[in-house]
Amino acid sequence: MKKYLQNVGSDFPASIVVFLVALPLCLGIALGSGAPLFSGIIAGMVGGIIIGALSGSHLSVSGPAAGLTAIVFAAITKLQVYEAFLVAVVIAGFIQMILGFLKAGIIGDYIPNSVIKGMLAAIGLILIMKQLPHFFGYDKDYVGDETFVQGDNENTFSELFNIFNVITPAAAIIGAISMFILILWETKSFKSKKWLTLVPGPLVVVLAAVFINVAFQSSSPGFQLEAKHLVSLPIAETPAMFVSFFTFPDFSHISNSQVWISGLTIAIVASLETLLGIEAVDKLDPFKRVTPTNRELKAQGVGNMVSGLIGGLPLTSVIVRSSANVMAGAKTKMSAIFHGLLLLLSVFFIPKILNLIPLSALAAILIFTGYKLAKVGLFKDFYKRGVDQFVPFVVTIVAILFTDLLVGIVIGILVGLFFMVRSNFKSSVLVVNDDNKYLVRLRKDVSFLNKPIVKRKLEEVPANSSILIDATRADFIDKDVIEEVNNFLKHAHLKNIKVEIKKSPTKPMHSLFNDPVNF
Repeated sequence: MKKYLQNVGSDFPASIVVFLVALPLCLGIALGSGAPLFSGIIAGMVGGIIIGALSGSHLSVSGPAAGLTAIVFAAITKLQVYEAFLVAVVIAGFIQMILGFLKAGIIGDYIPNSVIKGMLAAIGLILIMKQLPHFFGYDKDYVGDETFVQGDNENTFSELFNIFNVITPAAAIIGAISMFILILWETKSFKSKKWLTLVPGPLVVVLAAVFINVAFQSSSPGFQLEAKHLVSLPIAETPAMFVSFFTFPDFSHISNSQVWISGLTIAIVASLETLLGIEAVDKLDPFKRVTPTNRELKAQGVGNMVSGLIGGLPLTSVIVRSSANVMAGAKTKMSAIFHGLLLLLSVFFIPKILNLIPLSALAAILIFTGYKLAKVGLFKDFYKRGVDQFVPFVVTIVAILFTDLLVGIVIGILVGLFFMVRSNFKSSVLVVNDDNKYLVRLRKDVSFLNKPIVKRKLEEVPANSSILIDATRADFIDKDVIEEVNNFLKHAHLKNIKVEIKKSPTKPMHSLFNDPVNF
């Protein structure tokens, strides 16, 4: 507890930034999912307070995820009753807890670093491209959409072209001023003033944006932003009305097979997104702390059960909120918890004030976060690392941009796996030629994938030459490769090839080589 109290000065300002980022995302994802708007806020509160308290992650922030939007929309449409969908969310949480006890979190350890970094860069680019329309006041698509093909039959790129036809001047002015403030807040002259570091730049942006829009309203009526360009929170006039925003599951639907199918689907996808998010956040953590993944699955399970029980959307660890948390300087999990409490208190006490916030100002904050995730230096760094790192990195980015997060990650992992196999393929067999004397050295693990190169190199050995096949450095040799070597040994004398084999007496696989026919 002492550690958390010591870092409140960093965590609380960061929580304000995360709160400002999370608020429109919670509402937008609920809208895109076809769920009640308040269900997104409930999920955000539970993700911050419950999962934040139970998680072993210091910087991850959980909430409703854009990656689950299509699944949630399909489940709600199929089940038709929202209370039945909430039962599926509770079931999903229970399954996640089981996965945590079964130690399924180890899956996250097998995702290549190039793919994780590619995912972060892709999220950054998506934030920039998806938020630019909102920056200029084109709010046709919901805030938080991350898919390439949108529900309105537009896509990420066509939406950018549509901006020029429907620019809202007031939104563009507010967006530009907001971006200027964010850039100014990052300059050395501002960072050198300690009192300014206590005030989050995004908070200044939001306050300035509200003030500017109010000024437009008083000085130039009709120029100010319309309600559709502002945050739109449900307003409860009384505590009883606030309580009515919460919905409870109807467990009479638990015998419905579709409820269980939806629950299982949500559990699997949410768990994968969480593991990806955790890996990504750990990469961003300046203190390089490692999150216990199995504990995270259990925490997510509890969070989803609670969210489902009170009317919220399913939850995952969310990269956008988590990266904003890191960029804002958070140091412990208290930032996530504070952001959940801020969501709860603000929607209860000041929803009318929150509804004054322009979406273009929040878009500027998200665009600035996206830029930090997809800096040019990151691309340069991976380019210097070589083809086997750069290609999976770029492919992951492109795949995520043109599909969605999970599909893009799978494609990135497959490409990374190809380069891993290719690297092993090349390094496992070394062939050296010096004046008709050949050395074929088998190293590390020689799998069946190396069979073609071994066969080809042995066939290329000319007549009247000598060859040394060195297997002492190989830990494993596939039987198909052994068979190819033995076939060569049987016929080498026909080409007057002198053969010598060096094999290790301590490795039983090497004893399967035939003795050379001639020397």
